[in-house]
Amino acid sequence: MKFIVDNIFLIGIALVAGGALLFPSLQRRGSTLSLLQATQLINKGRTTILDVREPAEFASGHLRDAKNIPLVELPNRIGELEKSKAKPLIVVCQTGTRSAKAEAQLKKAGFAEVSCLGGGLAAWQAQGLPTVK
Repeated sequence: MKFIVDNIFLIGIALVAGGALLFPSLQRRGSTLSLLQATQLINKGRTTILDVREPAEFASGHLRDAKNIPLVELPNRIGELEKSKAKPLIVVCQTGTRSAKAEAQLKKAGFAEVSCLGGGLAAWQAQGLPTVK
């Protein structure tokens, strides 16, 4: 007990630092798929892949059968995805930031099964998974 009283300041700092480290992982950012989950969903063949990167980024390499609609054009082109409303939709960008924004827009538009690829295309390529040009 004396140890706790004597070191209450250090214990408080440790608790605050631990909380600061856990905070980002506890925030709800939408549904994120791991690379394994995304691969399994893609292999089932019932999914649509939406790449929200710019056309130049998309041309440098993308997931097989991905449809490219840049994030800035998504509100105007969301109608192109209407026939995919009933299927699972995986949103991909380079690192996962833009795809989270696109996921929110798609959910507002009525898409129920929308998920982001965790880590984006960078994580996909880092694991040596295939892309096409």
